[in-house]
Amino acid sequence: MYEPMDDAAECYSAEVNAGHERRERKIFGMVSEAPRQIPVRHAVDVLVVGGGPAGTAAAIAAGRLGANVMLAERYNHLGGLSTGGLVIWIDRMSDWDGRLLIAGLGRELLDRLPKDAVLGPGQSIWGTRAAEHVAVWKPRIAAFHGIVTHSPMIDPEALKTVSLQAIREAGVKPLFHVWASSAIVQDGRINGIVFESKQGRFAVTAKVVIDTTGDGDIFADAGEASASDIEASNMHHCINTSWLWAGVDNEAWLAFHRSAQFSEFASRARRELGLYELPNAAWRNDIAVFMGPRWSGYSGLDIEDLTEVELRSRDKMMEMLAWYKANAPGFKDAWVVLTAPQIGVRQTRRLLGQSVMTREDWRNGVVHPDEIAISPSLGPRFDPVSVPYRSLLPRGTLGLIVAGRHMSSDASSHTFMREIPQCWLTGHAAGVAAGLAANGGMTPSEVPVRDIQKTLLGQGAYLRVLETVV
Repeated sequence: MYEPMDDAAECYSAEVNAGHERRERKIFGMVSEAPRQIPVRHAVDVLVVGGGPAGTAAAIAAGRLGANVMLAERYNHLGGLSTGGLVIWIDRMSDWDGRLLIAGLGRELLDRLPKDAVLGPGQSIWGTRAAEHVAVWKPRIAAFHGIVTHSPMIDPEALKTVSLQAIREAGVKPLFHVWASSAIVQDGRINGIVFESKQGRFAVTAKVVIDTTGDGDIFADAGEASASDIEASNMHHCINTSWLWAGVDNEAWLAFHRSAQFSEFASRARRELGLYELPNAAWRNDIAVFMGPRWSGYSGLDIEDLTEVELRSRDKMMEMLAWYKANAPGFKDAWVVLTAPQIGVRQTRRLLGQSVMTREDWRNGVVHPDEIAISPSLGPRFDPVSVPYRSLLPRGTLGLIVAGRHMSSDASSHTFMREIPQCWLTGHAAGVAAGLAANGGMTPSEVPVRDIQKTLLGQGAYLRVLETVV
């Protein structure tokens, strides 16, 4: 949906482009583990598993309701792919008329960034169709269908900082360098999570667990069903490692991109490199981000596949660096300043929840009565997209909420609900629901939707059901 499917964003088949063969994953026998007791190191009201955009928003929202919240994250930072994955282009947060739909905690986090850590169109021109503004912002991926949108580039280190500040201000306890191992489920209710760490295994018990792992690790282990079909025309199934190049001159590069010579340059790149990846101007004139090459045919749940994508990406990065330094205006002094510590997996599992967001619904402009978020639509001919609360709720496991890219949606809806702003949206709603459930001694399914909606509005979110819930 949001990543343009043109010269800038192609997916490259694992089989066609590299002779990749799907190897059988052999098992060379089995070993047995002795039974053991696992210490419970923490007992909390709300346990958020995964500190990406959804998990960060969920933890803040629940913490601001006074719940005792822990946010567990396997890396040493918050933000997930928006920081560690170098997906520093924050996709559209405004609708086609310039109205800010993704408000609430997503807006707050961006507003907290220092002025020199964010670059995008000013609010006064969101929604404009003026050619002079579109010409400036389209090459910077902030104008679509001839309309300027709120789609800024951000400094990932600054977003890490403000995200951590926000959760600590909300009273949330962060726990880094832990990996969720299994869900503790008894009599159909999730009661906590077992983690792996440098200290060995330990458990955290909770009244409510929020799965914001991105891959649905928790709901899958709890026994919930999932879908994994894809929309082949979209890149939401592709995997890549991003990188930042410093020492560039974005203004020189963008001027060349607008010139008559650019078409031949792109054709030559494909001939000589075997693929072509377009750099994007970042938040500073001397930094460019490469969100690719994007590889298809791999699974984000297969460690052999993930390893191969890393190897291929890094090999191609060095090849592209040499070629761009020799051939691309603005890149003669370029150097790799950072490769993403987190691989860019877009889709693995999607929850089959109490409600499934569908293409048919948003194409028809359906407004769900349990709306807890609104996403910008695919194009000007579509209304903003209503996100139902039931799409965050599993069908069987009590005490569990799911938010982020693995929420319940069909493949078409996933193409945009996986994006950073949409993860802030669903995470915010999940945190509110979890906080209300924990404080009220309820399961998430028992929380009145009107209470969730009122609380979201009080925390700055935007909903169309405003008139009916205040």
